[in-house]
Amino acid sequence: MLNNLEILWHQGKQYIPDVTTAKVPGIFRGRPIISDAKIDEQLLKDLCPTNAIGLNPVSIDLGKCTFCGECAIQFPDKIEFTKDYKLSTNERERLIIKEGVDQTIELNPDLISSEIHRLFGRSLKLRQVSAGGDNSCEWELNASNNVQFDMSRFGIDFVASPRHADGIVITGPITENMAEPLERCYNAVPDPKIIILVGTDAISGGIFAGSPALERSFLSVNRIDLYVPGNPIHPLTFINGVLDLLKKR
Repeated sequence: MLNNLEILWHQGKQYIPDVTTAKVPGIFRGRPIISDAKIDEQLLKDLCPTNAIGLNPVSIDLGKCTFCGECAIQFPDKIEFTKDYKLSTNERERLIIKEGVDQTIELNPDLISSEIHRLFGRSLKLRQVSAGGDNSCEWELNASNNVQFDMSRFGIDFVASPRHADGIVITGPITENMAEPLERCYNAVPDPKIIILVGTDAISGGIFAGSPALERSFLSVNRIDLYVPGNPIHPLTFINGVLDLLKKR
């Protein structure tokens, strides 16, 4: 007991006590802010490799954004990336940040099924499917349950079998070869079930959008319950998004 107290005294807590107010250090890029500064807007738009930047008004679609930061580097008076990691939403349109609006990203409570909180509010088991991902988002999802972020304390866990899951978490742009395994995995999850898209690739296809090697029809016929943007996502973005979906925050 004394040894444990001594370790706590010297090292502090091994986990983040409050994941809803934690600060992100380093060069993390979160929610952008777009000012009213006058620039060559067409040049700004042409910078983006995924067509995430729109015009009239200038906007950034976080579902397409790779968070490379080149737009903010080239036009620092126009675009600034904050450290706000609360980027998850259940409404695709809310991922579009518009010029002159310092908008926060939240979930639309009207779109959250009452079954989600009633059935999964105390325990949520998820099956993760890497549908052609590059392993970056997969790493961050793995980190979400390490000793620092400790997602399990909220009753949220990843499981090995879809038959033990309440929903699926999709990473990657959904390649043609993964379309059928993804469908089979989803069908094996008992009803009612949820779908969470994690990362730019899963939400829009990212830099692979439009490729003939993708087969994304699964997304057009199934309801998406949560979008978690990032390239890769941050564990705090994922955890806060799921907590909001479960109405636990």
